[in-house]
Amino acid sequence: MPSPHDYIHGPWRAVLVLGVTQIVAWGTIFYTPVLIVPLIAAERSWSMAFTMGGFSVCLLVAGLVAPFVGRSIDRFGGHVVMTAGSLIGALGLLLLASVETPVAYFAVWVLLGTALSASLYDAAFGTLGRIFGAAARRPITALTLAGGFASTAGWPATHFLIEAVGWRGTYLVYAALLAFVCAPLHAFLLPRSRAEVVVPKTGDVETPQKLLPSKGLPFILVASAFAAYAFVPSGLSAHLLAIFSRSGIDAGTVVWIGALFGPAQVGARLIEFSFGKDLHPLWVVRFALGTLLCAFVMLAVLGVSVPVAAAFALMFGGANGLVTITRGAVPLALFGALGYGRLMGRLAAPFLLMQAAAPLIMAFVIDRASDFAALALASAFAAVALVCFVVIRRPV
Repeated sequence: MPSPHDYIHGPWRAVLVLGVTQIVAWGTIFYTPVLIVPLIAAERSWSMAFTMGGFSVCLLVAGLVAPFVGRSIDRFGGHVVMTAGSLIGALGLLLLASVETPVAYFAVWVLLGTALSASLYDAAFGTLGRIFGAAARRPITALTLAGGFASTAGWPATHFLIEAVGWRGTYLVYAALLAFVCAPLHAFLLPRSRAEVVVPKTGDVETPQKLLPSKGLPFILVASAFAAYAFVPSGLSAHLLAIFSRSGIDAGTVVWIGALFGPAQVGARLIEFSFGKDLHPLWVVRFALGTLLCAFVMLAVLGVSVPVAAAFALMFGGANGLVTITRGAVPLALFGALGYGRLMGRLAAPFLLMQAAAPLIMAFVIDRASDFAALALASAFAAVALVCFVVIRRPV
């Protein structure tokens, strides 16, 4: 375990800094649209689909710029790239509170997509990989423990601010947090140190860690697995509670069921942090996806009721908490720490693109088929991810 000195003067300070900034960044950029976009649509007489399309554009842009962000973290460090992400995010939220035309509205979401790519987990994981090298798994897990509270803190805070100062005032407050809290923390408190990475030599029988090549089939399988999985949390976060409501569960109970997701994420991550350090992350992600598929089977066999829906939320939350850790840990374990930021950027691109598409695809399936068909589609993507991870063989 790191000492208190490491958290103040050593590399583990990065975990404390990023723990704060991840909660703020997720809460201000990623989790606000579900509460604020309906208010924007109503005020400007735009359709919900059009207005929420801005957020989809944000995710699309984030995916497109992710490789560039990853390469930049490798080259310049997270203290430079994530500071820029915070400042761009602050500018985007400031503009979002004032733009009036549809073109300007979508242009601001393009700006926020760039900020999102340089501010959330992929950038943070790349930063930790640069600082800790091959030892980054534990810091990544610790960081996700803090990040798991982002929705728990973000949604109530946003609701309170909307009631107090309106949606425009809320975005102004959040812009100030990004500019005057996150940006200085990234710029001045993130460690600038870079871990020494051992480059394996061909034919060296004493290489301390066997690695797979970060290209070809191994990379394609990892990228495909995480991209397929991205469909599940993105699609379900947009539609699951509405599906439960249409199944006869009252609105108050549905909200309570949804609230189980966050604690389940954090609980699973805490267990992994405490007991999973010697377990290869491939086994962790396989277990998580297997648990998620069991949850889908339970829902299909038993139908939607309050106990079943609550159990599904807990299993889904726990699985998602573990998969989030492995998004950083699996590439590190399989491909190594050399060029880790660039690698995370390459993996983030298909992940974010699928994340952008999933809510729209799920909505189309629900409209044209049924809620059951949409859940079946999500479970199919989870199954594809599991198959990819089963096919991957760790280096021996």
